[in-house]
Amino acid sequence: MHKAGFVNIVGNPNVGKSTLMNRLVGERISIATFKAQTTRHRIMGIINDDECQIVLSDTPGVLQPNYKLQESMLAFSESALVDADVLLYVTDVVEQPDKNADFLEKVRTLDVPVILLINKIDLSTQDHLAQLVEQWHALLPKAEILPMSAQNSFGVDILLRRIKELLPDSPPFFDKEQWTDKPARFFVSEIIREKILLYYDKEIPYSVEVGVEEFKESDRLIHIRAVIYVERESQKGIIIGHRGVALKRVSMEARRALERFFGKNIYLETYVKVDKDWRNSQKELNLFGYNPE
Repeated sequence: MHKAGFVNIVGNPNVGKSTLMNRLVGERISIATFKAQTTRHRIMGIINDDECQIVLSDTPGVLQPNYKLQESMLAFSESALVDADVLLYVTDVVEQPDKNADFLEKVRTLDVPVILLINKIDLSTQDHLAQLVEQWHALLPKAEILPMSAQNSFGVDILLRRIKELLPDSPPFFDKEQWTDKPARFFVSEIIREKILLYYDKEIPYSVEVGVEEFKESDRLIHIRAVIYVERESQKGIIIGHRGVALKRVSMEARRALERFFGKNIYLETYVKVDKDWRNSQKELNLFGYNPE
């Protein structure tokens, strides 16, 4: 009998959800940087073998929203509680277990299997880890608890085996050759945004969105024109930098990453535009894809 199901990943920012997603899928489809609020969308990755199809969803970190973009990000996370066959709740050895108690209460009342993943155990001691396991067991008594290190791939194989055991009997939901539900343009914008997250400080990365205006693919080359949107003229100047040096660096690093991702030569054009207060405009957010059902 074939098994298939939806396995959704939730948790607070900076606990390593995106790293776990990439380790499980085996493709680098989810941005994983050291900065919080890295993942803004619900990103799907699909694992296939002869007997099983696991449909994974990485969601934005759970937080108290301060503007409409963060409200949309929280809605993505809450939607993952509705359609899961198995829920992965990711925490780490630094996070306080009672953080975001309201969201945790929703997890506690779920009828589906919940696996609590205590990530980054390489940064902890045995005694501290044992204490965390006790605290989490008190908060989520029905959840299975699995210590792991996604960065070092420790515990990933054990987790995969357990997920397969918990999935319901079902035919596959997607074609066996498919490994994500996102179009190529989505990964272009995510890779460019990742480089901005890495190379700019303070509020700049969180005020930025990337749109792909052109994506033309031939046998050996992909021609991409992308626009980096910011909220203020001062941010535009910072993104571009003196004599365009900062933007050139980001574009060069993004082009290299895109060539690795697509396996083709990339011709990348990047521009910067001001779109005032886009994070608080529902119309703009819908255009950027922040419209969870």
